[in-house]
Formats: sequence, C-alpha cells, structure tokens
Amino acid sequence: MPRSPLRLLAVLLALPAVLAAAASRPPNIVFFLADDLGQRDLGAYGSTFHETPNLDRLARQGAKFTDAYAACPVCSPTRASILTGQWPQRTGITDYIGAPATPAAWKRNTRLLPAPYAERLELSAPTLAKALKSVGYATFFAGKWHLGPEGFWPENQGFDINRGGIDRGGPYGGKKYFSPYGNPRLTDGPEGEHLPDRLASEAAAFIRKNKDRPFFAYFPFYSVHTPLMTREDLRKKYEAKRERLGLRAEWGREGERDVRLVQEHAVYAGMVEAMDLAVGKVLAAIDEAGVAENTIVIFTSDNGGLSTSEGWPTSNLPFRAGKGWMYEGGIREPLLVRWPGVTKAASEISVPVSSPDFFPTLLAAAGAKPAPGQILDGTDLTPILKGAPGPDRALFWHYPHYGNQGGAPAAAVRRGPWKLIHWFEDDRFELFDVVRDPGETRDLAAAEPARVAALRSELQTWLRDVGAKLPTPNPAYAPAKPSGRAAPRPR
Repeated sequence: MPRSPLRLLAVLLALPAVLAAAASRPPNIVFFLADDLGQRDLGAYGSTFHETPNLDRLARQGAKFTDAYAACPVCSPTRASILTGQWPQRTGITDYIGAPATPAAWKRNTRLLPAPYAERLELSAPTLAKALKSVGYATFFAGKWHLGPEGFWPENQGFDINRGGIDRGGPYGGKKYFSPYGNPRLTDGPEGEHLPDRLASEAAAFIRKNKDRPFFAYFPFYSVHTPLMTREDLRKKYEAKRERLGLRAEWGREGERDVRLVQEHAVYAGMVEAMDLAVGKVLAAIDEAGVAENTIVIFTSDNGGLSTSEGWPTSNLPFRAGKGWMYEGGIREPLLVRWPGVTKAASEISVPVSSPDFFPTLLAAAGAKPAPGQILDGTDLTPILKGAPGPDRALFWHYPHYGNQGGAPAAAVRRGPWKLIHWFEDDRFELFDVVRDPGETRDLAAAEPARVAALRSELQTWLRDVGAKLPTPNPAYAPAKPSGRAAPRPR
C-alpha cells in the first residue's frame, strides 16, 4: 500500500536529523593484535613467502607505519600497555605472565636474578574498554588475554563479551588450534574447527549485531604463537611453494643462539595466512554491516617474530634477532591503520610510535576522557595520521628478565635515529643509528661518547619516573664452561 503524503512528508522532514545523528556518532573501533608476528612477516612489509592479501589491502587503504614498536619484546607487558596507555613498568607487568614472578622463584643459572613483576592487570586499571564503555560503546573481546587469573579476565576489565580470553599464553587446551578447544571462555565448535576462523566469526557476529551503535571489537589473536600448527591444506601449499622457489633454511648466530635468516617455514606460513583470512572475514563483516566509513581499523603485533628458539619459525631480517631481544627484531612491529577521513590511502609513516599511543588516540576519537588522575604515557596519533610530523620525544623499553629466546635483561631508548641499549649483566652500552643501520650491525658507542651520555641520562631519568624494578646479582651464579653449542633447532 503506498504511503500517505503526510507520512512521506514526516519521513523526509526527519531524514536530516537521522543523517546528522549518524554523522555525529563516534567511530567504531576494530583492533587486531597478532601474537609473535614480526614486521617482515607480512607481504605489505616485504615478505615474499607468506601470503597476506587482506592485510596488504588494508595497508593500501590506509596508513602503514615503518617505525612502530611494541612496548616490550614479550607479550603480556605490551598487552597491558595497549589497554592502559601506560608503559608496562607502571602496571608492574614487565614479563610474560607465567614466568617466575620473584627472584626467590628463579632457578636458572644466570648472572642476574630477574626483577619481580605483577602477575595480573589490577581491576583498578583504567582500561581502554572501560573508557569506551563509559561513553556508550559496546565492547567485545575475542582471543588471547594472558593478563591474569580468573577474576581478572576481559569481562572483569570492561568487556561486555569475552570469547576465549583466559590466563593462558597460547591455545594449550584440547586440540589447541582446533576444536575441541578446552577453553572455559569459548564453547567448542564442530570437530576440527579452526581457532582463528572461529574467533573471526564471533567478531563478525558482534559487528553485525551492534552496527547501529558505537562498538569496540578487540581481537588479540592467539595466532601466530606456538604451538606451531596449521590447516593441512595450508601446510601442503607452502611446502610446495618452498620447493618451487628453491628455498632452504639458512642460519646465523645471535649470542648463544642460532637465528633463522630465511622465511621458508611452511607451517608458520600457513598460520600467517590463516590469521590473514580471519582478518579478511572481519573486514568483510564491517563492509556488509555498512559501517566501514565510520570504523577505525588497527592491526599490529605484541612483539617480534620468533627467530632464535621455539621452532625458529621466521626470519626478521633486515632486523636483528627476534622475540625476547632488545634488538629491532624483538620490538619493531607492523602497524596498519585505516581511518576514513583521517588516513590517506597507501600512505607510509616513518614517525616512531609505540604501544601506549593507542589509548589516547582512540580515547580522543571516541570523545572520551581519561579517568581522574590517570597517567597516559602515549600521545594522540591523529595529527601524525593526517600527515603532521611527530612530537619531539623518546621511546623507551625495559625488560629486566631473561626470556626463553636468548635475550638478557636490558633497557633501551630511541630518540630520532639513535637507539641506546643498556645490557644489565655487564653494565654495557650499545649505540645504533637504526635509520641507516636497521640491522644494528655497527655499534657506535665508542665513537659517540657524548651521545651515549645524553641518552643514558634520559633513560635513567625515565626508569626512575616509571618506578622500574631492576635485576640484582645472583649469589648462586656459577659460570658455565662454553660448549660452543646452540640450543637444539629444527633441521
């Protein structure tokens, strides 16, 4: 039946108000966080072995950062930093949760006793989810949490929905990356269902359900963390590709560890592609919901790729070392941002940025304010995304622990092209120009004593300001005789 003239007139009169309300609605936010993904693992950053068409397309649609960093070379501290906008040292979480948390619990024969750290993100922490929820956002979590035991999980930290976020650092229950998952916050799917695809389906359903209100969908993948597992079809695909390209493993040396120099690990490549397919499913849901023009999409990682242990699945070249190390391979990350009306398509940004920057950026986008008395260590990236030069500031790192990948306790600072690393074991400093020498092959500390002194002073001031805890001498340390042998690696 045709509408009456009066009803049609009412609809037309109301239309401007409806359009104005839609235009003034704060942007939706979809935030992807990969686990253990190195910057060079994506096609957009130069990988020719891994295939990541969805992320490569995202890079063409928005901004790609060349000098983006994780706040720590291991996962939990970076995750805490993203959610709070603070350096990990302020949260107390400075190591991956599950490592010995006190010097008394440390049993390894190391020169230093690692510093103590907090094993949970406190419920009083002002998280990004809480801030966005306070201004009307629906909040959703899917993936890896690893920020404390039950009672400190996503639903206790501002997220309306939690799909899969528990205390574990990897998918270690059930059949791991395949259903049944053995995860108390994720119901099992059909036998053999693949975890990244399932989590993407959960995120897509949330987006469709909440398309008419502002939403925050936080998707911190379990991928591509160990265990190294992928779909059988993807494994076969990359085994064939490896043979077709004539790729073979090549090895270098980093301290006492071997380091992979070529990307040719078929299982890992399948994991990277499966993650990319999951990203594609969520991006398609954004398009189908009709909200792409009002949705900020961010993709980054929590630390560098594994290149010196735990299967040695990737190479971070031209960057040195990988996860667990203070060199660029351990902390330099991919960062892609698509923000309609803010980012320019296919733009490349070389301004150094870090994990604490996401909180103030997204808070400003949403029209939210920090909690009273909240310290924010990051800076709003909006002007940088629009093409403005970056602020005059330094970036900092502090990892007073021994990880599983061969790195030792250290702190670091980057200002401009210069990066100073302080190795705590022998109170040694290394200085690199990471713009001219991204592989950190030329230590310039002896040639630049004044620069070392200035950066050292700045680093020490920052360590005091954030209340950093330092490692201490280990009275039980017994120097081992050098064996000349590395940890076992795949052959």
